[in-house]
Amino acid sequence: MKNKRKRSKSNKKINYWLLFLVILLAIVLILSRARRSSRRAFYRPPAVEQSDNDKNTSQNSIKQGNMLEIPSVDKDYLLGRISPAQSEKMTEVDSRFASRKGMFMHTEAYEAFKKMYSAAADDGIRLTIISAMRTFDHQKRIWENKWNGHQKIHGDIYATDIDDHVKRAKEILRFSAMPGTSRHHWGTDIDLNSLQNNYFETGEGKKVYQWLKTNAESFGFCQPYTPHGQQRGGGYEEEKWHWSYKPVAAKYTKAFQNSVNYNDITGFDGYKTAQKLNVIKQYVLEIDPACEY
Repeated sequence: MKNKRKRSKSNKKINYWLLFLVILLAIVLILSRARRSSRRAFYRPPAVEQSDNDKNTSQNSIKQGNMLEIPSVDKDYLLGRISPAQSEKMTEVDSRFASRKGMFMHTEAYEAFKKMYSAAADDGIRLTIISAMRTFDHQKRIWENKWNGHQKIHGDIYATDIDDHVKRAKEILRFSAMPGTSRHHWGTDIDLNSLQNNYFETGEGKKVYQWLKTNAESFGFCQPYTPHGQQRGGGYEEEKWHWSYKPVAAKYTKAFQNSVNYNDITGFDGYKTAQKLNVIKQYVLEIDPACEY
């Protein structure tokens, strides 16, 4: 009996010690978590000095209720100084979607377009890509052919009829971008069916445009160059054929704004007029708000 009492007392002591250790461990864990929570609550990331441009971008993003994530994009890509066939971002467009072979699009934009193409076909609407990604050199040929009078600017006007270079450039800029400043460089923008606004105002073209205005947004596409007015004060003239894949193009627009300057816009006839005409603000960034973040 005495041995049993001794064992019972010994077991009780062991149980007390175990209980004490469990309680002590619990207290340690609680205090440890409390310290971590306290550090998180009072932690503030180090302040980063911002340029006025960065501050404006941040303020605009906050006003829109969206903290804009601006991707790091290679400047040569933004300027179109790449080979689309060698770019990981680009995919060649299947000829059944296009007016000719050899076109390329940003892969994400291309996948979205194929879905839009199928939906349009189901509604009896045919979408045909007539221009997609354009390299710097491609845009340079378009620009210099007009600049040097090898083709009409529009109507019966030749650029060489305009002696003042700034006025000449401004006239070309009604419908054609300077090399290095075209949204087509990014592979996110496409021209559909026709390069004439009047095609989209009657008959089959009107049906195509109405379908795009109603449905393109649900596939991520928007029309960057709408009529001038309260929503868009200047820049290029209206282009009913030009559609942009917003989820990528909006980020590239911001990346362009943050990284490209007038020292980068060079290498073509008439390039010195770019800064005089403020083409980055007045043309590259002057788009319909529906294509912005």
